[in-house]
Amino acid sequence: MASAQNVKQHPAVIQAQNKANYYVGQLDKELSRYPALTAFEERTQVPKAYAFLGGVILLFVLHAVNTFASPVSNILGWALPAYLSIKAIESPAQNDDVQWLTYWVVFGFFNFLESFALRIVLYYLPWYFAFKSVFILWLQLPAFRGAETLYGHVVRPAFATVQAKTNGTTTNPPYVETPSQADTLRDRAAYATSE
Repeated sequence: MASAQNVKQHPAVIQAQNKANYYVGQLDKELSRYPALTAFEERTQVPKAYAFLGGVILLFVLHAVNTFASPVSNILGWALPAYLSIKAIESPAQNDDVQWLTYWVVFGFFNFLESFALRIVLYYLPWYFAFKSVFILWLQLPAFRGAETLYGHVVRPAFATVQAKTNGTTTNPPYVETPSQADTLRDRAAYATSE
């Protein structure tokens, strides 16, 4: 604790803090010319100079991450999900299969999109790979179970609509996560496709 106190009291640290405060004050004066930033500061209670610096740092981080994000997003999208998919295959429970099957469908869709439209995507969304990496983490991490959420809210309703149009039926059984109900739905689907 004493060494941290000594560092804070060091003349070089004090001089650096004074210089930083001076430049932040100058930036605040310059940013005061923009009414939108002043209104933002009043609404959020975040000093406009700090919000501006935070935005610049965020852009820098997005740009830096995006430089190496293509291989990183593919490694993120493959390594842990492959391991967890194998665990799901080996487990007797069926509800984790929905998570990983849906994950691979979504991950495959992104890779398919990149295979023919990457230049177009990058033109309209320059930090695509950084956002893709965050999205992939949301899909796969057990704390979020994003693939399951995506399945229940987007993939399954879209598939049910297409299936109803091709089969001429309008029934759409509810999405369930319990293994016994999932097995029943799986058996119904297998029976329907065998007819």
